Amino acid sequence: MGGKIKKIGLFGGTFNPIHNGHLKVAEEVGRFFELDKILFIPSYLPPHKSTRDIASATDRLKMVELALQPFSQFEASSLEVERPETSYSVITLEKVKKIYSGAEIFFIVGIDAFLEIKTWREYERILSSCSFIVVSRPGYELEQAKEVLAPDWKEKMVIVGPGFKPDEERGKEPKIYLFPMNSLDISASEIRRRRQRGESISGLVPEAVEKYILERNLYRYGEGK
Repeated sequence: MGGKIKKIGLFGGTFNPIHNGHLKVAEEVGRFFELDKILFIPSYLPPHKSTRDIASATDRLKMVELALQPFSQFEASSLEVERPETSYSVITLEKVKKIYSGAEIFFIVGIDAFLEIKTWREYERILSSCSFIVVSRPGYELEQAKEVLAPDWKEKMVIVGPGFKPDEERGKEPKIYLFPMNSLDISASEIRRRRQRGESISGLVPEAVEKYILERNLYRYGEGK
């Protein structure tokens, strides 16, 4: 994309594997908030998950790269994969701010991940440094986000509803946007279970990702669950 990047989304996660649900979230968030770019950032070692059923960082980054090929505004980032240790969002955020100096940053997370925000390293520093876009997920209510933070942070929460205009919020202090959307009921854990049972994952992941998983025999016979 030509021109200076003014609004950038950070979409981090294990991506074990990346699936069509991730892509739908990025498409809707990017379009609604008029983001110039969305970085998909696979973690090296996610701090809150067991590594037993996680594909290698190299494989997960490659799958993200394959999934994003049709999308010019999406980019796979190796920021965390290149750093062979536990991945912390606060460190990644500082690196992104240096690379995209002056850009307005939006951290994209599902409500399920946001409910664990207080377990993140220096979470208050992160909340003060960029805006969050918290996306609805099946089985969760966006209103639950208000239960995990102190009152001062609740005041920064904005429920995105009819009549909301992203441009009116531009340039103001970081906010926490609660963004309802009809998410695809797809989970990486279900994809891994299907692979363990020898079932098809067609339609759950992009075709290029499915081909890669089959060729590499990922998530089968001890490679995952």
